[in-house]
Amino acid sequence: MTKDEIFRTAMAQSAVDSNCSPCDFVCKENKVFVSVANSGARKYLELPHYCDFTSYGTNVVISASAELAVKAKSYADRFPPEHCFETPAIHMLNGELFEFGLGVCFMAEYFLPDTDDIKFISCSYPIKVLTGKQLDGLYQPVWQNALCQKRKELDVLAVGAYDGEKLIGLAGCSADCETMWQIGVDVLPEYRRKGIASSLTTMLAAEIFRRGIVPFYCAAWSNIRSVRNAIRSGFRPTWVQMTVKPLSYIENQLI
Repeated sequence: MTKDEIFRTAMAQSAVDSNCSPCDFVCKENKVFVSVANSGARKYLELPHYCDFTSYGTNVVISASAELAVKAKSYADRFPPEHCFETPAIHMLNGELFEFGLGVCFMAEYFLPDTDDIKFISCSYPIKVLTGKQLDGLYQPVWQNALCQKRKELDVLAVGAYDGEKLIGLAGCSADCETMWQIGVDVLPEYRRKGIASSLTTMLAAEIFRRGIVPFYCAAWSNIRSVRNAIRSGFRPTWVQMTVKPLSYIENQLI
């Protein structure tokens, strides 16, 4: 796949998720659309959104309930796209959402592979490709970024690094939608800073590409270790997303 094909695949998926057209992400002006459920959306999204903001850097595309659409568009229009995803603007938005019992919950940066830079990075430990029943015994807290117990039916492929018989690092991918699979990676603390994460990430990305699927990577801005791994593995920041949830939902995330 070319970089342009990868980029267009991601925007097409974001368009499904946000109930808009891919071209809406490259307009000069911000756009707002009423959020609807869609069977083609990324599986972990809970649609319809109360309010969700997405930017590929040019503008902000908002997918929201009919009740919040005008308010959300007014918020986005007050700031350059990048500032919509920063404090103090977010504090202002939360103040306006409070009367609806809502607040900003999820904020993430998404990365796509750069075909000019992504290549397999070797490490000093053997790596094995894992599929199907080979994943069954790996749903443990230590591998919670690589695999997801709640959506284990989406975990279709993984690669593991081994020290003898001991699994020391694991990268898994979730078949979140038809055209894109998301990579997550974990390495045991005592084996970190040895190039294992980037080796696993690049090998898994290659395995995903072989299946005709686009790999993507997600990290919180504050997760420096994860962002460094994405960059080192040949992934580049491509879009950002901020999602509003009920305050009760947000409180439960802290328990």
